[in-house]
Amino acid sequence: MLITTTPTVEGQRVIHDRGLVTGEAIIGANLFRDMRASMPDIVGGRSKAYEEALAKARLAATDAMVKHAMSMNANAVIGVDLDYEVCGDGGMMISMSGTAVLLDGQPPKQDLPPISHERLQRPSILQG
Repeated sequence: MLITTTPTVEGQRVIHDRGLVTGEAIIGANLFRDMRASMPDIVGGRSKAYEEALAKARLAATDAMVKHAMSMNANAVIGVDLDYEVCGDGGMMISMSGTAVLLDGQPPKQDLPPISHERLQRPSILQG
C-alpha cells in the first residue's frame, strides 16, 4: 500500500475518498527506566535502544493505520501526519493519521459502496 505525506500522488488521480484512518502505538514508561540502566549504549547523545524502540512503535502505528485503510478497501493513504506525544506516566505515544483513498489504475478488491448524495451537496454557506 502506498503511504505518503503529500496530499496527491503524481501521475495518479484519487477516484474515491475512503475516509480518515489512524494508527497509534504507546511505548511504556518502564522502557525509559530500562534504558537508563543501559547508559553505556548511549553514544554521542543517541541511544540505540531508544531509537530501536521508537522505530518499532512507528512500525506498529503504521501497521495499524494500513490495516484500517485496507478494511476500507483503499489502496493508498495520503496526507499522512506523524506525531509523538509524551504521556503523563512518562511513556510516549506515536500517532499517525491520513486519508485512505482509492487511486486510479488500481482496481479495488471489492465493489465500492454507493456514493452518498450528502457528500456531493455544496455546504449551505456556499449556496446562494
